[in-house]
Amino acid sequence: MPPSHASLPIRFWTLGWSSLIRDWRAGELRLLVLAVTLAVAALTAVGFFADRLQGGLARDARALIGGDAVLASDNAPSPEFEVRARELGLNTARTLGFPTMGRARDEEGGAARLVALKAVSDGYPLRGTLRVASGPDAADEAVRSIPRPGTVWVDAALLVALDLKMGQPLLLGDSQFTIDRVLVVEPDRGAGFMSFAPRVMLNEADLPATGLVQPASRLTYRLAVAGPDAAVATFSRWAQERIDATGVRGTRLESLEGGRPEMERTLERAEKFLNLVALLAALLCAVAVAIAARGFAQRHLDDCAMLRVLGLSQGTMARAYTLEFALVGLLASGLGVLLGFVVHHVFVLLLAGLVEASLPAPGITPVLLGLGMGLTLMMAFGLPPVLQLAQVPPLRVIRRDVGQLKPATLGVLGLGMLGFAALLLAASRDLLLGSIAVGGFAAAVLLFAGVSWLAVKLLRASVNEATAPRALVMATRQLSARPVFAVVQVSALSVGLLALVLLVLLRTDLIASWRNATPPDAPDRFVINVQPEQAEPFQQALRTAGVNDFDWYPMIRGRLVSINGRNVVPEDFGTDRAQRLVEREFNLSNTPVQPDHNPVVAGRWTENEMGAISVEEGLAEELGLKLGDTVGFDMAGIVTEARITSLRKVDWGSLRVNFFVIFPVATVPDVPVTYISAFRAPATRGFDNALVRQFPNITNVDMSQTIAQVQRVLGQVISAVEFLFAFTLAAGLVVLLAAVTATRGEREREFAILRAVGAGSALLRQVQRIELLGVGLLAGFLASVVAVAVGWALAKYAFQFSWTASPWVPLGGALAGALLALMAGWWGLRSVLRTPVVETLRKAAA
Repeated sequence: MPPSHASLPIRFWTLGWSSLIRDWRAGELRLLVLAVTLAVAALTAVGFFADRLQGGLARDARALIGGDAVLASDNAPSPEFEVRARELGLNTARTLGFPTMGRARDEEGGAARLVALKAVSDGYPLRGTLRVASGPDAADEAVRSIPRPGTVWVDAALLVALDLKMGQPLLLGDSQFTIDRVLVVEPDRGAGFMSFAPRVMLNEADLPATGLVQPASRLTYRLAVAGPDAAVATFSRWAQERIDATGVRGTRLESLEGGRPEMERTLERAEKFLNLVALLAALLCAVAVAIAARGFAQRHLDDCAMLRVLGLSQGTMARAYTLEFALVGLLASGLGVLLGFVVHHVFVLLLAGLVEASLPAPGITPVLLGLGMGLTLMMAFGLPPVLQLAQVPPLRVIRRDVGQLKPATLGVLGLGMLGFAALLLAASRDLLLGSIAVGGFAAAVLLFAGVSWLAVKLLRASVNEATAPRALVMATRQLSARPVFAVVQVSALSVGLLALVLLVLLRTDLIASWRNATPPDAPDRFVINVQPEQAEPFQQALRTAGVNDFDWYPMIRGRLVSINGRNVVPEDFGTDRAQRLVEREFNLSNTPVQPDHNPVVAGRWTENEMGAISVEEGLAEELGLKLGDTVGFDMAGIVTEARITSLRKVDWGSLRVNFFVIFPVATVPDVPVTYISAFRAPATRGFDNALVRQFPNITNVDMSQTIAQVQRVLGQVISAVEFLFAFTLAAGLVVLLAAVTATRGEREREFAILRAVGAGSALLRQVQRIELLGVGLLAGFLASVVAVAVGWALAKYAFQFSWTASPWVPLGGALAGALLALMAGWWGLRSVLRTPVVETLRKAAA
């Protein structure tokens, strides 16, 4: 016969597995599984979609730049680059692009139009598909050739602008070419401003005869290479080393040109918001797991005490519960990954069209991240209170006041939170966004705990038990009798409400900022190259057509030559972009009235202030300029110096006319000037053709398709954001339910004793409602105040849009908190007053 102190002959995996089955059947693990599944599903849904979208963009980027890598230069690149590429077995193709004038012969009317000319070599394009048609209304076809010598391929818009037909000649410089095909799809067209001008493509062998390439020409040389990834990577490293070693200015390696700032910014903000939603869902679920696990441990104290009496060792019990929670974590994580994979297909449907071709299959990273996140949630927040069950003394069998759960040690809690925070930062894919969200919530939890502790103390001191209503007195006693539970409850509710309020506020303002970027009356036409003598007739033509609201600015070409009296050269600046800015000419403008879409962020705009300029804040930061600096511009040989008196914030994706530098005066004397206009075209049929015929030298850019695409993308993005928003709402409700029901066992015993001594059910319902209302009001108020602060930081630093939270938000949050607490309390505590008194007291005495 074994000695009395021997352990039970039970293996920990047997006990862990049997405990898992028993607890699952009893419903003890449902809230834990739900919380982990929601967190993993939210993170992996975004992760799967982002992984596939980035893979699709990386694949399509090669077509969009016409190769696997492209060497772009303002000057003819050294032949050694092409020689090295061929040595590595790579295919190459050359292009040369620049703006010039295309003309019709005098016999065809002699009209002229600014065009974007591109000379191409054999093999173009290396990636993507070039599609052409035999006429403006003919079906297009894919081709693997380039224009034959003596011919050009043109945009259909150029035929309309010059009143030309297929087969007629187009004059370029000193040469004449036959219009042979219509360009339909040009994969590497890009989307800079000049790309909106009508395109003309010719064989590079024809370019010298035109005489268009001159020393002052603004040329862009591009050498595209394509081939095996390893060879492309070797070439890219070698080319970058050569560029750095030789110090060649204006030469760079390109991966993907960003020519659609309005869409890029929208998608960037949308991806950040989706990541934020997923982060908040995980944070909320961490709170729910911690609360649910503590409740689980509280309900198993007596069972574990009995097992200790029967001789089960602490080590076996600890390993058994670790196994049980690991299996639950794996199960919930697997369900979350599966649900996230299904949900991400909804994103693909909602955002269809953002990547034209089908998206590639997702990688393994989102799966590993989801499984890691689920297990971390269970082990960092769920397991610490449960492991205390192994330390329950056998004496608890006869004395219920011993062996109570203790708060987790700072070491265990800190280690778990650090691991969880690291995973969240990795999942956010944005260090700033993740830091603000995780750091803000960590600080908020400490704030909520401290304020709620003070509130409980003040509540007990401020309620006069002699005069206050009986229900209020009893509710106050309930809260003050268990201050730790009250603090946990208020803090948990506050965290849940913080996430909900924050998401509602950010979602509202973010969507509003998106929609305001392209309002229904946004300009859909840009007209450049309007000559000074055409200014009045052009504006009159617009008014005659019914266009009375239009942007109208002079445009001056100027080169930065000095800062504070010192001549500047590209080598004075450390970044490649700053050096290119100094090398190029700026588009400058002048107007005495501050543009309403360019808010001043520093300094002051003074109308008709001579010797002053206003600079875009991004340019000032790039070039190291500040208020009070004096800068000089060479404008057509005339050097003009002016002092920086204001900095403006410019939204380059606003579809409005914008400039880096503006003189706040009506005129800038003695400099050549043209005009640029932006307006919304009337619905009159033939308006554009009539305008071009009346002013044949202008470039009329039709932005209507661009705006329609942007608005379509906005609608898709908003749908995706709101869809994932529902996940976080569900996570928030899980936290509310967990927080409210955390003290259900204590409530049952307390209410049973009160009922046993004569308290009626109606009175106890009032006590419960008052307690929930008070907790909800405080939690809602605290959550709203912190949400405004965290929201401001996210809006300013992560999303970069104006924060417009209403001062009524704290009041609305307090009322919403009270309502949600009541609803969650009714659902989670509805059985407290229905349980027979005898049954509750028997459980308490057992």
